[in-house]
Amino acid sequence: MEAPGQAGAGEPVLENTVAWRESLRAHLRELWRHRELLWLITQREIKVRYKQSLLGVLWAILQPLSLMLVFTVFFSWFARMQSDGIPYPLFSYAALLPWTFFSTALSFAIPSLIANSHIITKIYFPREIVPLASVLAAFLDFVIAAGVFVLLLVLYRVPPTWNLLYVLPIVAIQLAFTTGICLLLSAFTVLYRDVRHTLPLVMQIWMFVTPILYSASVVPPRWRAWYFSLNPMAAIIDGYRRTVVQGVPPQGRYLALAALVSGVLIWAGYKYFKHLEREFADIV
Repeated sequence: MEAPGQAGAGEPVLENTVAWRESLRAHLRELWRHRELLWLITQREIKVRYKQSLLGVLWAILQPLSLMLVFTVFFSWFARMQSDGIPYPLFSYAALLPWTFFSTALSFAIPSLIANSHIITKIYFPREIVPLASVLAAFLDFVIAAGVFVLLLVLYRVPPTWNLLYVLPIVAIQLAFTTGICLLLSAFTVLYRDVRHTLPLVMQIWMFVTPILYSASVVPPRWRAWYFSLNPMAAIIDGYRRTVVQGVPPQGRYLALAALVSGVLIWAGYKYFKHLEREFADIV
């Protein structure tokens, strides 16, 4: 026989879960109703970023391209870094392209609520639109810079394969991972401004522990599961290299793990963001 109270022990948890699902659906419907505002703020983000700059959106191409040239000279010609038989310009650009999108999105999205405090304190709209606009603006830079990657593939005569189709889920995983971090840390930054100061250092360290300068194959096999688990960007970048440049499928186990981490992160980030949303106008 069940002890008194045991039968209903799980009911509050179930009720809370159902209530959160309904709340999430309501938030997403509200976000969809404000999709035009999201696009307008994204356009404003792009215009402000390149306002009064001589090269304009060409900066989206110059950043990964210039790093590719520097890395090729110092790490390929001088240091003879291993690149799995791939020409080093292709090898490095295949990683720098998604990394630049990731780092740019974080750099602009994380402090975005504070930077747009003059809007947040005056009118109501779903606050997640602000960091999401920064992510979308960085993604547009990613798409523009991808045109140079296509030219490099043609220049080095890399034939397209059906494995290119894997790029779509890889991009989706990276978008989810990036958005999750941006929502979580942009809300956290409103409470603790230290994040803005530590972010450049964290991004520098993160870049060196991600297979951008080197191949993921240099990581000892016994450590790879932990390596890819703790750093989903490693699986994402390795996936781009394998599918686009090498013409082989991504490592499904590690990419699935990155997808799982990204899914949990975007759920937790959005939940935390909406939890603090009501306090933003008073804090910023």
